[in-house]
Amino acid sequence: MCVDNTPPPPGRLTRRGVLAGAAALAGTSAVLAGAAPEASATSAASLGSPGRGGDLVVEGGSLLDPLTGEVTEDAVVVIVGGVVRAAGPRSRLGTRTPSGVPVLRAHGQWILPGLVDAHIHLNTAAEARDAVLKGATSARSGSTNFYQDVAVRELARQAPERAPRLRAAGIFVTPDLGDTILADPDLAPLARLREGVRSAEALRRVVAVNLARGADTIKTRVNERAGLPEQDPLVQVYDHEQLSTIVAAARRGGKGVLCHSYSEKGCHDAVTAGIRSLEHGAFVGERTLREMRRRGTYFTPTLTAIAGLAESSDPVLAERGRTYLPVLKRAVLAAHELGVALAAGTDSSGGTVDPIGREVELMHAAGLPALDAIRTATTGAAKLLGFDGTAGRLARGFAGDVLVVDGDPLADLGVLSRPARVVRAGFSVPAA
Repeated sequence: MCVDNTPPPPGRLTRRGVLAGAAALAGTSAVLAGAAPEASATSAASLGSPGRGGDLVVEGGSLLDPLTGEVTEDAVVVIVGGVVRAAGPRSRLGTRTPSGVPVLRAHGQWILPGLVDAHIHLNTAAEARDAVLKGATSARSGSTNFYQDVAVRELARQAPERAPRLRAAGIFVTPDLGDTILADPDLAPLARLREGVRSAEALRRVVAVNLARGADTIKTRVNERAGLPEQDPLVQVYDHEQLSTIVAAARRGGKGVLCHSYSEKGCHDAVTAGIRSLEHGAFVGERTLREMRRRGTYFTPTLTAIAGLAESSDPVLAERGRTYLPVLKRAVLAAHELGVALAAGTDSSGGTVDPIGREVELMHAAGLPALDAIRTATTGAAKLLGFDGTAGRLARGFAGDVLVVDGDPLADLGVLSRPARVVRAGFSVPAA
């Protein structure tokens, strides 16, 4: 049985209702109502416009530029309207700082751009805020069940201090949608498919609905999940042809694909099908890594998630984590040595947000030099997400997203997991 090969209705017909439901599930509508009591007097048209960022001067710390590795002592970062207007030594900028602007003093501390989590599952406003507090000021969703990530992305635009700048993935393109079939009325015809979402028509339908509902990227899988003891992560669920269908459908909408993967054959099928980034990829081999370098495919290994499996109370998952983690670390180092672009992602989900700084530490533990590990969560991840002119650096024209830490991250990457202060779009975010 297959789905009629007809496109879903235009997004504008039902997207407002879908987004309203997603916002209710994520809790973002209540957050916006509480954050802006004056909004009731604001027109609906103006509510559709992004919120203005804050004004702030950060001064006195050691500023690290991940792109160049340059460290500027006694630095000043000037943020106006959420955007960096100047960054450099006080001796050059001291007389150019605006008067009457709040000042964040960072003497004896280090200043970095906010970090980027390239694989995270944000389902609620509380999780979004926690991600910011733990240093992730930009992120890419690894999918949600009911488009909550689309609502979180809108929250970030309206109240940037409450959520990371986000690329939403919408719902997972996976053989068994489960209750996600209820995420959108246009998915209802898929409920009758005996084999699940496997035919070209069904695959294109899920991608098309995602695009109509505002997804920025498409998430799919080639292997089963590592985090479920009853599944075998080396079993392949989509073949090269099916993956190619997903990639082609996403490209027609101008979007890339991130692909959950573990086995070498699965990784190779996904990469040669044209995915934008390989997620997890524990058993990716040199043949596939060389193909990734040739194509410019990114590798997001989510070491944090695999390390978390090793700490599971479930013996199957714990053994899986202990087995997979050293293999994945070797793959990360091999990728780095071959010149494959790496991006940091925690794969946080289930209500727990892991600090993105922990992923940077694990990148270093896999063999990357400290600066290169930092780049996986700044300039590298920002480029993958299309934020390379916005996030990943503190330079003129970039977003006013700042991490202030108590120590030299080049000597101790652990400080990234314990930020002393986070600034999002010029707003100094208070502790929870």
